[in-house]
Amino acid sequence: MSRDPHPKAPGLPASVTEPMIHDLVHAFYADVRRDPLIGPVFASHIESWDEHLEKLVAFWSSVTLMTGRYKGRPMAAHIAMPEISRPHFERWLALFRARARAICPPQAAALFIERAERIAESLHLGISLHRGEPPGVTPPNFRSEPEPIG
Repeated sequence: MSRDPHPKAPGLPASVTEPMIHDLVHAFYADVRRDPLIGPVFASHIESWDEHLEKLVAFWSSVTLMTGRYKGRPMAAHIAMPEISRPHFERWLALFRARARAICPPQAAALFIERAERIAESLHLGISLHRGEPPGVTPPNFRSEPEPIG
């Protein structure tokens, strides 16, 4: 289902479009599925990749274009994965940054990356709190560039 972007959507000045979101999500998750660290985690939790990709396109449409298409509970979905930890988030972000920069114009890539970093921080914190893990002296900062991928 397609909905018009909200007039104040952050993606509009960055020229984000629904086809761009579709291309980014599909290419990025192709990378994820091939990745030796996070690919197996996704493979063990995703029953239908077609449905998952459709849901993620709706998610990014809602995040960048404020379409309200996404109806889900990402925190609950991630809490249900006991094996995920900070290295998984770091790898996810490294792959996402690379794919966003490869597919999107610079302003759109920057928007996607900034939002992905915020989402990773939020999910990591929520999972840590749910697990009763101490936040530590310094919480993870997913907004800095890690070392390049191998």
